[in-house]
Amino acid sequence: MNKIPVTVLTGYLGAGKTTLLNRILSEQHGKRYAVIVNEFGELGIDNDLVVGADEEVFEMNNGCICCTVRGDLIRIISGLMKRLGGFDAIILETTGLADPAPVAQTFFVDDEVRSRTSLDAVVTVTDALNLPAQLADSPEAAEQIAFADVILLNKVELVEPGTLAALKARIAGINPFARIIECNHCDVPLEQVLNLGSFDLARIMSIEPGFLTEDHAHEHDDAVTSVSLTAAAALDGDLFNEWISELLSAQGADILRSKGILSLRGVDQRYVFQGVHMLANGALTQDWRADEQRLSRMVLIGRGLDEPALRAGFLACVAAANA
Repeated sequence: MNKIPVTVLTGYLGAGKTTLLNRILSEQHGKRYAVIVNEFGELGIDNDLVVGADEEVFEMNNGCICCTVRGDLIRIISGLMKRLGGFDAIILETTGLADPAPVAQTFFVDDEVRSRTSLDAVVTVTDALNLPAQLADSPEAAEQIAFADVILLNKVELVEPGTLAALKARIAGINPFARIIECNHCDVPLEQVLNLGSFDLARIMSIEPGFLTEDHAHEHDDAVTSVSLTAAAALDGDLFNEWISELLSAQGADILRSKGILSLRGVDQRYVFQGVHMLANGALTQDWRADEQRLSRMVLIGRGLDEPALRAGFLACVAAANA
């Protein structure tokens, strides 16, 4: 029986994982991918940010894939193996706070998963601008680099050449075996990230000798939380831009990630907003379908988040839009 290759796509919050995933699904490669998306927070947004009508997206939210929902991962993969028609490959996008070790371990310690799938590669996307701060503050950032077979050093246009060289040296110091690819917007040839057959169990065992036997208990920084915001009515675009700009200017250092799919008054397209710390951008994308409710949904992940204040600011845009 041919095993289905699995690519684990990881990287810290806002590094560009979904951008890479959308590139994979948008190219004319003639393959069928099953996509599993994991989110940190109760409100799922990432599955709606993933393009590709021919692919199926399985979403696991309200937990990190390396912690509370690992059983869900096993059940989803087991279910995929029973589907008629099958898939050419599986792409698993982890939450930005995931430790790749227990994720990779799943493909070796569960008998059914091991018999039907093979771990092809761990691909880690890194944010060249924010990586130094992430390595200083978040052990997950280093863990994601250490377990990678391929490391995309993304957003290199935002840093100076000297800084870039130092970053590559630091990455190589953590993981001298991984291939480092410089890029912007994750614009890399797909043959450099898919169907590599490069996951090296022996190397991982040298990093963590108990990889196949230990229960990898992973503890996140308790100060990192997520706030999910939803509104059933359209937002005033100007007021939203004013609110989010002021918020990120004042608290952006503590807001690791912000993302949303918004309904704006008088606009027939979805407005997709994404931010990392103080850097953010938004763009109109596809039209809202006639049969769907135009919900505005937003998630913020960070430290010391004031949920009541965030909710009040978000809903103020709604109230003004429908006054």
